[in-house]
Amino acid sequence: MHWHGLEIPVEMDGVPGVVQDPIPPGGKFTYEFQVRQNGTFFYHSHMPMQEMMGMIGFLVVHPRTPHQPRVDKDFGLILQEWAILPNNTVPNTLAMEFNWLTMNGKAGPATTPMIARLGDRVRIRLVNLGMDHHPIHLHGNTFVITGGEAGRLPESTWAPGNTVLVGVAQARDIEFEAKYPGDWMVHCHMPHHGMNQMVSMVGPMMRPGAMADTSMPDMPGMNHGPQKMTPGYPQDMWMVMDRDYASKPECFGLRAGWTGGMMGMMTLLRVLPPDLYDHVQVLRKNGGGHVQPEQHPAEGHHHHEN
Repeated sequence: MHWHGLEIPVEMDGVPGVVQDPIPPGGKFTYEFQVRQNGTFFYHSHMPMQEMMGMIGFLVVHPRTPHQPRVDKDFGLILQEWAILPNNTVPNTLAMEFNWLTMNGKAGPATTPMIARLGDRVRIRLVNLGMDHHPIHLHGNTFVITGGEAGRLPESTWAPGNTVLVGVAQARDIEFEAKYPGDWMVHCHMPHHGMNQMVSMVGPMMRPGAMADTSMPDMPGMNHGPQKMTPGYPQDMWMVMDRDYASKPECFGLRAGWTGGMMGMMTLLRVLPPDLYDHVQVLRKNGGGHVQPEQHPAEGHHHHEN
């Protein structure tokens, strides 16, 4: 187990072969060291295939005296990529064409929205254990980068922005005041990273279009009256699954059809007015269970558009 970013005795560094023998199944190794830094660190297996299977966790070290300005909300997101080949449930750790992009092991819309009260100061800790760099973009808000994988950055280096590049093996802390109410998207701005399953292994797709190619024979199930399905790759996919997440407290009050715009490495920061924020907190305390909203008309249907 490697303690990423921490300055520790070399015999605790966790590199197999170099500083210790690999830990066999059923075996154990005790790591013990003194922590002298503070910030966003993480730990992970130092065997590459195990890394690609997701063996990682946060190790957040808080300072004895809190940093200023203080934050009211402190969130953590781990960024990863996977290759889930057709008819497989186990990731292919050798593949270089990733078709499943996640935050904390979930892809949108399964990613749980982050909830803040209007006026809160928010910190989001971002860690990248994958094979791609990820430019993480926050809608509607301006933040400053306050830390990296080596700890807190001097305030003199802080600069305003709304997109931060989180490179492979890097950590980035961003902070901002949540002064604009709304449901703000947080996502990787690499277009393919917001399009889960949109890779060549999927094969040719069909899209609806009024300008059907009449020279092509009808395909079974593809003739829909005056509008036929023509071969091609879709530009975008719209699939509403609101009902699947209706009982999640953090999703209470979201606009009908919100799940249609969520896929891949995407989540939401919800900046809520006090009354709605308090209601969501009550739902969270009670374990959710609020009434499911009426199904959106497009829910459950695949819809491809140019």
